[in-house]
Amino acid sequence: MNRTIRWEDFSKIHMWVGSIMGVTGFPEVLDPAYQVRIDLRSDLRIKKSSAQLTTLYAKEDLFGKQVIIVVDFPKKQIANFISESLILGAVEGKDVVLLKPDFSVPNVLKIS
Repeated sequence: MNRTIRWEDFSKIHMWVGSIMGVTGFPEVLDPAYQVRIDLRSDLRIKKSSAQLTTLYAKEDLFGKQVIIVVDFPKKQIANFISESLILGAVEGKDVVLLKPDFSVPNVLKIS
């Protein structure tokens, strides 16, 4: 897979650091997932995301973790929940490993 994009295209994507501030179960979906609230500490404040993280992460282990999210996608209704962002992770089968900073950094730092 050797597709290339221009730097200008990549720079249009808004990826930011945020901290998980709330996690609840999401029994209404077919594939196990959590409803996640991410604090960006900016004018955007809280973003919601539906995340299929249940195979490797317990709800209580996610609280406070910093994650990388994409905020450019349109809102998407998933069952009775509106997802506003995409939490980035490395995916192998049904397992998702979160992408996150190695060190604590201020929320809403732009990824580039």
